[in-house]
Amino acid sequence: MFSTYLYVLAFLFFGGKTDSSDFQNGPDQPQLAKPNLVFILADQWRAQEMGYAGNSQIKTPNLDKFAQESLIFEHTVATLPVCAPWRASFLTGQYPLTHGIFYNDKPLPNEALTLGEIYKSEGYQTGYIGKWHLNGHQRGEDPFSGRGKPIPVDRRQGFDYWKVREVSHDYNNSFYFDENDQRQVWPGYDVFPQTDSAISFMAKNKEKPFALILSYGPPHDPYFSAPAEFKALYDAESLVLRPNVPIEFQDSARNVLAGYYAHASAIDHAFGKLLQALEDLGLKENTILVFTSEHGDMLMSKGVLKKQRPWDESILVPMLMRYPAGLGKQSRIIQNPIGTPDLLPTFLGLSGIKIPSQVEGEDFSKDLIQGKDIENEASLILLPVPFHEWQFSNGGREYRGIRTKRYTYVRDLMGPWLLYDNELDPYQLNNLIEKKEFEALQTSMEKLLTAKLKDRKDEFMPADYYMYQWNYLYDRTDSIRPLDYLIRNRLP
Repeated sequence: MFSTYLYVLAFLFFGGKTDSSDFQNGPDQPQLAKPNLVFILADQWRAQEMGYAGNSQIKTPNLDKFAQESLIFEHTVATLPVCAPWRASFLTGQYPLTHGIFYNDKPLPNEALTLGEIYKSEGYQTGYIGKWHLNGHQRGEDPFSGRGKPIPVDRRQGFDYWKVREVSHDYNNSFYFDENDQRQVWPGYDVFPQTDSAISFMAKNKEKPFALILSYGPPHDPYFSAPAEFKALYDAESLVLRPNVPIEFQDSARNVLAGYYAHASAIDHAFGKLLQALEDLGLKENTILVFTSEHGDMLMSKGVLKKQRPWDESILVPMLMRYPAGLGKQSRIIQNPIGTPDLLPTFLGLSGIKIPSQVEGEDFSKDLIQGKDIENEASLILLPVPFHEWQFSNGGREYRGIRTKRYTYVRDLMGPWLLYDNELDPYQLNNLIEKKEFEALQTSMEKLLTAKLKDRKDEFMPADYYMYQWNYLYDRTDSIRPLDYLIRNRLP
């Protein structure tokens, strides 16, 4: 523990901008241990669906127990709430209009500097297991043509241990590719053998520092493919829905929710096994262990499914972080928002690794080590280009917005669109836009959003501007605008 205190003192002295050379030990001191990083990513798990968050009907006993010794981030914001853009922003610490992945199945450039490459350069063993969704396809190819192909070595962004499928939502006996591009099969429900693979990686590297990402496919739809024993935990008819699910959708919403919960409980079961393995391997104290998701799922709130939308069911995800050696063993709540690009620099800060200049997110590690809430008033949310299930013809629209601890404010191309007081209106049923009594609040939120966009040099242009800038083609019917969209946005 003495070495841990030295590490923390060095970290605070250098203001969070340290690298290994800043606090090297003298010749008579023991070498400071680099913390391991284990990052567990679920797909489409929204923040509201956790026992520790107050949901009494979902069964997540292992995550609830983990929360009792972790930092609980109450407002973890998916900056762009959809798969590939989230992953690119997480791995690079950049915003989508910088790295260019604001649309699924577009290739993250090889030039991107990523978490895997940074930790590898610091002497870490690196590993990635599960869903990747960053190799994409080449211009003019079928939009989903790359989802079943192996990812070349030079496209793996610094990860050496490699058990990966670009994209699959078939979670039973699914295939993946190993380091040698050999096709392999995850036997049974893939969450379980993927977790076993993660444990094997940790066991083999327990004497060295390592950075591992374990990326699960569920609880992303299809909602009804979890193992039978987890489906049996839930009776759809007895589930209580969020009050913002319209009456006409409630029967189907309960069925979907039961399947979604079954996937979540299966992941919780696997997570419990991984927790025990870390303890058995003696890695618990010096491992930064994180559980989160890349975006949420509307699950029929507002009458719709899935993501991209700016409502809390889509943009807020759970996040738990445990690092006993650096953050202590007491659970505490972090209330201020943290956005996707902030994750990488914060992990680097906790690891004592210098943050590259390309990284745009904020490093909040100093706040966390000092036992404070993070100093962040608002996190940006954006959708430069609506696509796929929320394409223009389905009501999709470009937007920019902010989520603070209390408020949500969003505008589209025509101007202010949404304003919610989430403390008084947690289900976002009362839009306060243009209401005279909230004029001062709207003005202050607009100023805050404008400052965020100015900082990002984001001019908030229509979708076609960014598609042309990055030489992208729309997938299939994504570019078709209905008449009401053209009228609303005054487009020719």
